[in-house]
Amino acid sequence: MKSVLVAFSGGVDSTFLLKVAVDTLGYDHVLAVTADSETYPSSELEEAKRLAAKIGARHVVISTSELEIPGYKENNKNRCYFCKKGLFEELEPLRKKYGLNHIVYGLIADDLSEYRPGTKAAQESGVRGPLQEAGLYKDEIRALSKQMGLETWDKPSFACLSSRIAYGEMITVQKLSKVEQAEQVIRSLGIRQVRVRHHGDLARIEVEPGDMDTILTNRDHIYNQLEQIGYKFITLDLKGYKSGSMNKVLTK
Repeated sequence: MKSVLVAFSGGVDSTFLLKVAVDTLGYDHVLAVTADSETYPSSELEEAKRLAAKIGARHVVISTSELEIPGYKENNKNRCYFCKKGLFEELEPLRKKYGLNHIVYGLIADDLSEYRPGTKAAQESGVRGPLQEAGLYKDEIRALSKQMGLETWDKPSFACLSSRIAYGEMITVQKLSKVEQAEQVIRSLGIRQVRVRHHGDLARIEVEPGDMDTILTNRDHIYNQLEQIGYKFITLDLKGYKSGSMNKVLTK
């Protein structure tokens, strides 16, 4: 590829991608770009800055607003398409400015078996997913990250805050803030992998089965905190954490 712009979130996949890109192509031929928006928690932004610096990569932070992208805030099943399309349109001028050959992002082999409308936007924009092209799955990326000394090897999976809001429900800054605050309450109990799914006045908490006892032990504290945030009903999903669980409502 010679030179690349890496869409960098600071997650497991994009961190591994950035590390390999820098090691393979060299400092001058790689640029990490992070999009700071309403759907991206401030804690993740600071983490991305720190990780890029630790890897030794050039890093640029741009400001974006998915809620201003036509079709995004309406939150239909193609929401992720509009998001990725808007992101890649923001990245293309930077690719040209820095004289880089390709835009790449953290698509992995697992993603091809899930509902990922963002992949269509990548194909339309000529954006490549080297990890998926190499046939790498999440477990392999975690194992390789550990071998390379990347601290993200066991980092919990992350998705944008909009993925917590039920399809068909309008996305607003206020709802995104409620979700972010609610998940911070759960994480403060020492739980790493959590999703608080937003269904109007109802918050549906997803954690790993092994963390459910912690939720139940602290149920009064959790209820009081989430009620203050604005939820009227707080539930624990007995199925446990599942990436993309909101997609269950979509017909095939």
